[in-house]
Amino acid sequence: MTTDSLSIENYKPNALRPRSGQTFAGITVVLLSLLTALFISRIDGEVAAIWILANAFGLTLQRSRFCFASAFRDLFLFGSGHNMKGIIIGLGISTIGFAAIMHWIIPNPAAGFLPAEAHILPVGLSVVVGGVLFGVGMVIAGGCVSGSLYRMAEGYVASWVAIIGVIIGLGALTLTWNWWWAFSISTEPKVWLPAVGNLGYTGAIVITLLGLVAIYLLVTFMEFKNGLFMPHINKKIIPAMNFDDRVRSTLDPVFKRGWPIAIGGVVLGIISIIMYTIHMPLGVTGELMRASQLGLGWMGVDVPVLDGLSTLGGCTGRSGEPGLLGHTFAITVGLLPGALIGALLAGEFKLRLPTQKRRYVQSITGGVMMGYASGLAVGCTIGAFFSAVPSLSLSGWVFGLAMAAGAFIGTQVIKRIG
Repeated sequence: MTTDSLSIENYKPNALRPRSGQTFAGITVVLLSLLTALFISRIDGEVAAIWILANAFGLTLQRSRFCFASAFRDLFLFGSGHNMKGIIIGLGISTIGFAAIMHWIIPNPAAGFLPAEAHILPVGLSVVVGGVLFGVGMVIAGGCVSGSLYRMAEGYVASWVAIIGVIIGLGALTLTWNWWWAFSISTEPKVWLPAVGNLGYTGAIVITLLGLVAIYLLVTFMEFKNGLFMPHINKKIIPAMNFDDRVRSTLDPVFKRGWPIAIGGVVLGIISIIMYTIHMPLGVTGELMRASQLGLGWMGVDVPVLDGLSTLGGCTGRSGEPGLLGHTFAITVGLLPGALIGALLAGEFKLRLPTQKRRYVQSITGGVMMGYASGLAVGCTIGAFFSAVPSLSLSGWVFGLAMAAGAFIGTQVIKRIG
């Protein structure tokens, strides 16, 4: 018997054994989240499926560092379009999938109906003001709503403060919504591109994809003007691997190493499509809106009936659904364990306090701005942009452009305050 055969016989595989306490905690959170899904499934199978998808959503955000605030901030501050390209890829994939779903719902877009649950939102002053305000707020706060949510699960205290600000902002919007409705929103049209002229689905898809290609080229040009380039990295020679090494070489790229932003965009696009087939596109502010209204009630403030909001769709428009274990709860709250799983398995969870006290002020100020803006625009970067553009809604493009303008303003503010 050879030495090699002896070593193989005596070998005890331990590839799946947790290497650290964080890994063990991550596995525990996985099991608890699955048990939660099982419990929810006894009440509503659809909500349980959304919970699992939200876990995957949070994991993807965390592993790929997918954040709209950093995408715009890096573009304007450093001329880097790295994160923005991931968003473009996700939008392109979602557009194709959403179009197929909407065609199945409404084969003829000229019939005068809009596809159910698609994020086709009003276009007008409200979305412009909301987009600009949101863009400024997310840069000042250091993260958009979804970005702040997944960073909460990583231990960033500033992100917790930002989300508290978002809830406060949504509460302020609740108290002023009926004024906005009477002043502007009630007369703002919903513009669905397939129903415009003779565009149809094909024309709307072509316009959307061409718009995304144009943005990709613009971003690439901005990188070129700023002298940025991606260096070529020689691949390491991989030594012979035993069983443990082979297993870990499969698991580590998923759970230990950061994902390329392009992969994050692809996965988010696919998750968004699956989410729409189950119920509705992604959106995270609905449950935060419910939390804000609950907080107002606790403070003894009469929460008004919000005129027309439930007729608009979008994630914020779903905030009035009854019961705790609803769709908005599953999407927003389900994101957190997914992001926590990603942080723990990668060994990245750590309680992080801001080093400067002004960071608390920035976080809550930016959060309040984002909350008010996301209520006004009936969604944040996920609901009013990432889900609206693939819904072939003009509102998604208007919100995106207004948000870009706001992000530019926000970067100038950040430069001044250091």
